[in-house]
Amino acid sequence: MSSRPRRPAASSSGVHLLSSTRVITALVSAAQLGEDDLVIDFGAGPGTITAPLARTGSRVLAVERDARFVADLRRRFDDRPRVRVVHDDLRTVRLPRRAFAVVASIPFAVTTPLLRRLLTPGASGFSRAELVVEWGLAKRLTAARPRDLESAWWSCRFVLTVRRRVPAECFTPAPRVDAAHLAVRRRSEVDRRTSSILWAVLSAAYARPSAPARVSLQGVAPRRITHRLLGGLPAAEVPAAVWLALAQTLAADRNVIPPRGMP
Repeated sequence: MSSRPRRPAASSSGVHLLSSTRVITALVSAAQLGEDDLVIDFGAGPGTITAPLARTGSRVLAVERDARFVADLRRRFDDRPRVRVVHDDLRTVRLPRRAFAVVASIPFAVTTPLLRRLLTPGASGFSRAELVVEWGLAKRLTAARPRDLESAWWSCRFVLTVRRRVPAECFTPAPRVDAAHLAVRRRSEVDRRTSSILWAVLSAAYARPSAPARVSLQGVAPRRITHRLLGGLPAAEVPAAVWLALAQTLAADRNVIPPRGMP
């Protein structure tokens, strides 16, 4: 059966389906996929992103919860052995152990739960993503100064970049707000040791986000280092780059023992 892109019909479940060929092409192109890659299309719907992913030669997992879409996807990609259609919920589907990328237009209502699955674990197979998410969320995630512990944890271990704004008219039906093309790349320089220290530092600092971060970190990091890097800033005003620099400085000191308890 042909896998040519087709304009999706409006969803009766309230889901807004990405229907812009230009945006879809940009998503897939930015992922720079090859035949050795495994890529997941979460919320695959009618396959408008799955089809161009299949043409890259990569191994594709199309995850979709709606049984009607699943049936159509299986018929459409029946002749594509490197495309596997998975009838499951993106919030609970088992993620691969091997390295994988994600290229998807995520339903706005479940964006945060999926991002938590991808970005929160200290170690996983997830490496990078090209995503369409709600505009306001994308701006919050890419802010230089993370507003909470979760955002700081993500921003210090991944490079989060808004590539472009995606107007509401790029969806069928159009949502009330614009979206964004969000790129995610794992920071290769943040190893397990650095991550462990980073989690301890962030957890202590964001426990009292309005207090001077260096005060919250007493007993966690040497005062001479926190005073130099953090000054008198409260946790909520410390740039992600500074948190990362602090964790890397501590990780370079072999007298520092990484604590346990990282997600």
